[in-house]
Amino acid sequence: MSLNRRILSYLKPHSPAIFLAVVAAAIYALFDAAVYVLLIPFVEAIFLDSASTPEAGDNLMQRILDGTVYRWVDLEGDQLVAVGQIIVLLIIVFLFKNLFAFGRAYVLAHAEQGVNRDLRDAVYDHMVELDLGFFGRTRAGQIVSRLTTEIEQFRMLVTREMSKLISAVFEFIVALAAMLLISWKLTLAAFVVIPAAMGIWGPLVNVLRRRDRRVLHLGGEVNAHIFETLSGIRLVKSASAEERERERFHELTADYFRQFMRAEFARSLAAPMTEMLAALGTVVLLWYGARLVVAGEIGPSLFVGFLGLSLKLYAPVKNVAKFPATAQPGLVAAERVFEFLDAPIVVEDAPGALPLESFDDAIVFDDVSFAYGDGDSALEDVSFTVPKGSVVALVGRSGAGKSTVVDLLSRFFDVSSGAIRIDGHDVREVGVHDLRSLMGIVSQETVLFHDTVRANVAYGRPDATDEQVEAAARAAHAHDFIVEMPEGYDTLVGERGVEISGGQRQRIAIARALLRDPPILIFDEATSSLDTESERLIQDAIERLLEGRTVFVVAHRLSTVQRADQILVLEAGRVVERGDHATLMARSGRYKRLYELQFEDVPASTG
Repeated sequence: MSLNRRILSYLKPHSPAIFLAVVAAAIYALFDAAVYVLLIPFVEAIFLDSASTPEAGDNLMQRILDGTVYRWVDLEGDQLVAVGQIIVLLIIVFLFKNLFAFGRAYVLAHAEQGVNRDLRDAVYDHMVELDLGFFGRTRAGQIVSRLTTEIEQFRMLVTREMSKLISAVFEFIVALAAMLLISWKLTLAAFVVIPAAMGIWGPLVNVLRRRDRRVLHLGGEVNAHIFETLSGIRLVKSASAEERERERFHELTADYFRQFMRAEFARSLAAPMTEMLAALGTVVLLWYGARLVVAGEIGPSLFVGFLGLSLKLYAPVKNVAKFPATAQPGLVAAERVFEFLDAPIVVEDAPGALPLESFDDAIVFDDVSFAYGDGDSALEDVSFTVPKGSVVALVGRSGAGKSTVVDLLSRFFDVSSGAIRIDGHDVREVGVHDLRSLMGIVSQETVLFHDTVRANVAYGRPDATDEQVEAAARAAHAHDFIVEMPEGYDTLVGERGVEISGGQRQRIAIARALLRDPPILIFDEATSSLDTESERLIQDAIERLLEGRTVFVVAHRLSTVQRADQILVLEAGRVVERGDHATLMARSGRYKRLYELQFEDVPASTG
């Protein structure tokens, strides 16, 4: 679908409001032109002795005025009375003109915000459906830029620029019609410079499109840098890197400034050039019109009215001429937003996806292989079975593929080959929502929202009662420190939980997973950020909660996996050993070496 058709698809639901705005713009243009037409009787009322010549009386506009305005305005009586009557008409015209200007602006604002809302909702809805791989490839600031800056640019295109264009078209048509009624010869003279004015903007369009796209890209980079700095502010300060980050940010803003000014140079240059052409056209019109008045082909009052209309004509001509250039930021923004919306959703429900309401038997990994994008394989030919109610631990060095295993089980990614089955059903053939509703996940990177403790614990189950929230917190050994907080369960934890410690954040996250009461629990390095005492409390909680649940434990600390029913040792994406703790220790293989290495590190880390 072309860019213009996609833009129109977002305008279509708001077509009634847009239609009313168009009607209001057309009526506004009529009253706007009437202001200049009323200059004709105004001049005649003041300079009655030099009224229109007989030749001018045959003018079409003069005949229209005779049948309308002059039926109410008596030019043969008191001149000041006639002037007063015309002024009353002008006030009435201005009143209606501004009423319709208000109506046009209001209904257009309704359409504008509706389009803005629909597009922002579409981008957000698409964003939450994208796979984790997309977010790994795309900077967060660029995504935020799509939802904010670029949708705002699109809104300005839809309203400010398109409103100007629609109004300009009607103003041009009405003014042109009135000018033709006065004198077709003068109208031709007025059009001498219009093609040149239109031509100025043509060569600038492609230049502006390239420069505006660069400006929007750099705006996204600025947002991304701000977002990364805020996310990693603790690291920035601990590394005393404030000056380095300041320099990087200043380089970005300086580059943005340079690119913005390059685009604005081209945009700003054309306006005065068009203005000069309009001035040239006015000079030509004054010269030629004076000759027609002297020759008696047109009356002085009609010429004054025509001159006012012609000056009014150049503004809509200029707006129409420069629309392709001034619309570029919005069009480029629309392109970038639609590019985002076109990003494929890799993980989604297959056609006719099967429901999955429970977990009753086993989870099977059958020759599973996986690679991130075009990179090297993260997993190769991984096979194992996890019966219901058992605990499986995944251990190995960093980058061995441990977290990838549980990410594939949760369908954050889809396997490259092989299959993962739950109760005999390939996870790719069941509903994603059904699959994930069976799981409670606690990851190494704890995610808390800027909300109360209660809301964070109940995030996966918003209908939970206070008693259920408290029970989950007690099970995760979080209740005691929660009630000591200033507002207890109603205490705000701050953005990303900055108001509480890492161990406390982790226990709230565990309570959140437990509240869902899922049959499958996944702990992905869930105790890595806890101190020894907190880790012991969590391990006690986990051991009490194992009954009736299947648990996946991704662990770097091998002390946390000794009671697992099955331990899988991964190396370079392959399972190199499997068995329980005692069996693996007896083999004196990789697991035992990892275990002994960690055991030897304990005195050094605590001494």
